Order: sequence, then structure tokens, then C-alpha cells
Amino acid sequence: MAGGSRDRRERAAAAREAAQASEKRRERTVRIIGAVAVLAVVAGIIGVALFARSSEQNANAIDIIEPDPTAPVPEGVLGADSEWAFGVPYGTAAEGAPVIELWEDFQCPACAALEEANGAGIAELGETGVAQVIWRPTAFLDRNLGNDASNRAIAAWGCAIDQGYTREFHDAVYSNQPQEEGDGWPNDDFIAIAEEIGMSGDSLDAFSTCVADETYRVWAANSTQEFYDGGVAGTPFGKVNGIEVPNATLADKAALLAAITEAAGS
Repeated sequence: MAGGSRDRRERAAAAREAAQASEKRRERTVRIIGAVAVLAVVAGIIGVALFARSSEQNANAIDIIEPDPTAPVPEGVLGADSEWAFGVPYGTAAEGAPVIELWEDFQCPACAALEEANGAGIAELGETGVAQVIWRPTAFLDRNLGNDASNRAIAAWGCAIDQGYTREFHDAVYSNQPQEEGDGWPNDDFIAIAEEIGMSGDSLDAFSTCVADETYRVWAANSTQEFYDGGVAGTPFGKVNGIEVPNATLADKAALLAAITEAAGS
């Protein structure tokens, strides 16, 4: 009997120790879970704060230019009262010729791809008078990419237009588009591009002053507002005589010529 009592006491003691150990593990687990929860809340608060600060910094980094239809436009660029307001006519087409209007954003990789595929063909249609080409610049990607590079590129193009380098600068900006979308161009790059296409002397000085003075940034904002007001979804986007043309057609010289010919006969 004595042995049995001792065994029971030992088993009871072991059970108490096990219960106590279990209680300690439970308490430790509760403390750990509580600590993790507190860290998660703190991390969440920090994350929200950082996101808000990042968003604020991103917004502050963009030099917002408000539209103003009375602002100056480059030489030969269409005014606010035109059907293609603030667009850039290019070529020698007679009145009544088919009109190709092409919305582009200088930071748009698809626009650069179109330029590489058939930019020369589109420009040739204007230069030979087969159609009136109207380039319609937009800086809508500035909002998406968190910079102001498209607006500044359009403005610099306006400065080049004044110096007689409409196509040359347009094409060179695309050929110098950064590999990483969103990297944009500092203004010094526009000066380098101007030199690359042959601008020099007084012409280069006037161009450089125009870029530094931000002469045509409001024109860029005005054209971009037309893009929004027209409900255009993205770039590139083209029309022939007001009818949308698929990008595949724009990129194919023969197909685009066929579309132009059809438009001329209708």
C-alpha cells in the first residue's frame, strides 16, 4: 500500500509540473502573439506614413503646369480654335487632303516602336503632300510615371519647331528615349539632342534660352488637356479624317497609304 501511495503522489506531482509547464508555454505564446500583433500594427502605421510621405514627395516632385489657352504656341502650331487644337501640322498637303492626326507621348515605348516601324513613312506622307500630318503631343504619362519629362520634352520640341527643326527634333527625342520607362530626360539632354540634329550658333542659343525659360510648357499642358477632353485612352492613337486607325495600320506604310487613298476617294 505504501508503494501505491508513493506512486500516486509522484504521478500527481508530475501532473502538476506538466500543467505548470503547459501554463508557462501558453503564457509565452500569448506574449509572443501579442508582441507580433503590436509590431504588425506599428509596421502598418509606419507603412501608411511612408506611403503618404512618398506620395506627397512624388506629387511635389512634379512641376504641375496648368492649361491656359491664351498661352503662346510655337511657330505654325494650331491654336485653341482649331479642330486639332494645339496640334503640330507637318508637310505640304493642299487644302482638302486627307488628314492624319497622331497622338503621341514622348515617354511612350509603343510610340517609339511606331516611330521606328513607320515614322519615316508617316512623315513622308506629309512631305509629299499625300496627306496632312498633324502630330498631337500629350504628356499624360507624366501622371503615371511621376515625373514631368513628357511635358518638358513637348516644350523643348516647341523650341525646336521655332528654329525649323520640327521633324528632326521629334524623331531624335524618340531615338534617344531612355531604355527604362520613367527615367525621362534632364533639360541638358534636349540641348545635346539639338546639337545632334545640327543646331548651332544663334539657333542653338535661341533654342537653349527657350528651353531654360520654359516658354512652351503651357502649350504642352494645353495639348494634353485636349487629349483628356477628347477621351483618348492612350498612345499612340491615330485617325484618318476623324476615323480611328488601328496601330497595326499606322505601323505599316502600305496599309496606311491604302487607308489614306480610301479616305481621299470617299
